[in-house]
Amino acid sequence: MPARINKRQQREQEELLALGNQPAAAIDADNEEELAPIAPSGFAALSIAENVHDGPESDDEISKPTKAKKAKKKKKKPAASDAPTSLQQAKPAETPKLQQPKSVKNGKGKEKKKDGLDDLDTALAELSQKYPELQSVANSSSSTTRNASLASLLSVSVSNLDAEAEMRKFFGARAVIAAKSSETSSSGGSKKRRGVAPNQTQRSQLTRPHPSWSMIKQREGLSSRPLTDEEVQQKITDQNSPAAGDKWWTVEYSKRYKGVTKTFMQAVLSGDPEALWRVLQKLPWHGDTLLQLAEVYRHQEEYSQAVEYVDRALFSYERAFLGSYSFTNGLNRLDFNRVENRPFFLALHRQVTDLQRRGCIRTAFEFGRLLYSLEPWSDPHGVLFHLDFVSIKSGMGQWLLDVYTEFSGAKTASEDHLNPSALPGWAYARALALFAREKSGGGQSVGNSTDALKQAMLAFPEVVPLLADKCDIPLSPELRGHRALRIQTDGIGLSPAQSVLHLLSHLYAQRSAPLWKSASHMKWFESTANGIQLSLNAQRSNPTRERFLQMYASTTLRYSVYRHILVLEQSFRNLFPFIPRSVLLAKQLACDPLPPLTASSEYNDAFFAGAEEIFSVRPRRREARALERLIPDAGVRAQIEALFDANPGLAGQLPGGVAQFVQMMAEMPDEALDDMMLGLAMGAGEGGVGVPGGGGMPGGLPMEGDNDEPDLEPMPPRGAAGAAPALADEDGSEEEDEDEDEYIAPMPIRVVRNLLNRFWGGGEAAADVDESDSDAEERDHDGVD
Repeated sequence: MPARINKRQQREQEELLALGNQPAAAIDADNEEELAPIAPSGFAALSIAENVHDGPESDDEISKPTKAKKAKKKKKKPAASDAPTSLQQAKPAETPKLQQPKSVKNGKGKEKKKDGLDDLDTALAELSQKYPELQSVANSSSSTTRNASLASLLSVSVSNLDAEAEMRKFFGARAVIAAKSSETSSSGGSKKRRGVAPNQTQRSQLTRPHPSWSMIKQREGLSSRPLTDEEVQQKITDQNSPAAGDKWWTVEYSKRYKGVTKTFMQAVLSGDPEALWRVLQKLPWHGDTLLQLAEVYRHQEEYSQAVEYVDRALFSYERAFLGSYSFTNGLNRLDFNRVENRPFFLALHRQVTDLQRRGCIRTAFEFGRLLYSLEPWSDPHGVLFHLDFVSIKSGMGQWLLDVYTEFSGAKTASEDHLNPSALPGWAYARALALFAREKSGGGQSVGNSTDALKQAMLAFPEVVPLLADKCDIPLSPELRGHRALRIQTDGIGLSPAQSVLHLLSHLYAQRSAPLWKSASHMKWFESTANGIQLSLNAQRSNPTRERFLQMYASTTLRYSVYRHILVLEQSFRNLFPFIPRSVLLAKQLACDPLPPLTASSEYNDAFFAGAEEIFSVRPRRREARALERLIPDAGVRAQIEALFDANPGLAGQLPGGVAQFVQMMAEMPDEALDDMMLGLAMGAGEGGVGVPGGGGMPGGLPMEGDNDEPDLEPMPPRGAAGAAPALADEDGSEEEDEDEDEYIAPMPIRVVRNLLNRFWGGGEAAADVDESDSDAEERDHDGVD
């Protein structure tokens, strides 16, 4: 007995029977497309519905997919016995129409695909014959691939840019925190900048912002943009050069930033450190000024302060790259020929040096790799001479091997392109990296590393006696007496390229000698060096050495070596005899050591054309409007202005004018305010001592006999909720002026009266009034205390 069915299944059977009994004329239009409503299975209905959409549109075809969807929705489970019967009736008409066209379609699809591939190849062949210039585009793909592989080696690990994290790994968090607290207390860290919230956070990838730093805007007068195609063509004349395929960027100065830079150059040429503080007060995030002050502290051996100012310079440039330029992916380049970009190169170079001095070798490697990625083709600051040491010291020898392999098989496309595989330091560092890899792998054989060391000694034998002397490695007398191992102490009688070779040999031996002082390395070096004499005698020329001499025939690359030594003059002054006297006697500044000969811009009158004069007289209209908002009473305002004008020393110390003077007095403690009034009364304002912390500008460098620690942070304009930065920020647009005015709130009348009473002899009366007012507030309404 068949199972009972419900009403829904009964309606489904009736619909199937009605469809099966339709006359043949009704379904003669398209047999394949009418199979959709007959199919009972949901998956079959879906597959046939796709075929229906592929066919031509008609009224019947539009209605049938709806029925198929309805049948699929109603289909739940084959519970009825009549459903299989109807399926068997519909199956003979369905099977031959679905299977046969399927095989035919597959065959046609394969033939069509094959024909399409043949047509494509034929079209490409015809195009290559018709347009031969397309062949150069195909050849350029190899250089693009090379640039992509190089970018992967130059990409920076952001997590390893934190020197404090590396120090915590070695010494522990408690030791690092204790050291920082002791440095802060010894350097006057309790003096914090007013107007800076203690809980503010500023994010950075290059440094760890201090809470005492002032809040920086997104771009403090600095912005970045990509170079245009015309500018790239002017920079790179050889379009086959791999540098032509890179993305080049530059930093741009605003008019205000140019004005600050102009004042900075005047301060540097004057030789007055106090002038640098006045520049920094105008723009606390001026990169050149921060780097110059860092150099001042470095000469005074106050390294912690020097490191902080370098960090601030890096932070200011990092904000200029936000949203446009990424300096961590290894794909973007920065044009060193433009003077706006060179402070960032200098800041990174000094950061690499300071990190090595502090023992943060892994972080120094990452910053060195970042500096190298900015301009890998000419390496303007010679960071490769750092990387051959820090890569081995930090355990990144495999990276050095990968870069060496990347360049070893490539021919120099241009004479101004630097090839690391042709450098003496990298040749010896490669042998050390192979030696370390073989030892870590557990292998007893050191054949590859020994061969690499022999190749380095044969190509650059000048390094052998220098390293042997530094590490006390004995050499045979025959080898010592070989002419190729003669030690040069200056560049007299040598060609420029040979002089650079001896300079780099001394540089590597002086910097990397600690890597060779282990017992295993010394024994390995001694045995290898004493076995190269026969090969050295038979050698007529060496391809690696010839490539080096040809490469450093370029003046641009030689200047990179000279610039590297000049930046590190304190440590490598003994190498100055290898630098030509014309370079040493040339006019240069610490903020821009040895500008490139191919510079497209420099700090001159043409560069500063249209710059804003930051120390010009402030517009009286704007200053008056700000003062009106602070002190609405005209009489009181006139008295304050008269007091300010009577003390010209205040105007030089307070660029915010009378408004800043009033705000500063309102926030000063009573004792400090009394001292300042006494100084004004005695005529101290004429000597520039009107502002607390006399003796010159706040934040000035210590003079002889001063025992107090100087406040290293330039004093910002006083004011609540950022009123002072608004007053100090001089923008030309009226809209920004209106925004700045919104920060200025009227001062309480009691505060103004208190100030005037102090100046005009009513201090005691004002104090009595304040006490009576406070007593009245403490009493309740019933008059009972």
